[in-house]
Amino acid sequence: MLPACYCHAVANLQVKDVPEDIHRRLRECARRRGKTLRELVLEALGKELTHDEFEKRLRLRSRVRLLRAAGEVLAEVRVERDR
Repeated sequence: MLPACYCHAVANLQVKDVPEDIHRRLRECARRRGKTLRELVLEALGKELTHDEFEKRLRLRSRVRLLRAAGEVLAEVRVERDR
């Protein structure tokens, strides 16, 4: 195939020595979700990176001092909602 036909460079990732139990569970999970093992792993990696980025942004934020405990406010909101 001509090099001009390739739109994007794609990297490959190989994971060696995956325990058989984990591999089996991943295959079963992918099957239940109607996905390939590749799709399942890429989705999991994407979620992990998103979570990592969220934690990084959260650490950069300054702390907020509440006048009351968050649990108290939540309880009040639930009482109002359930009326």
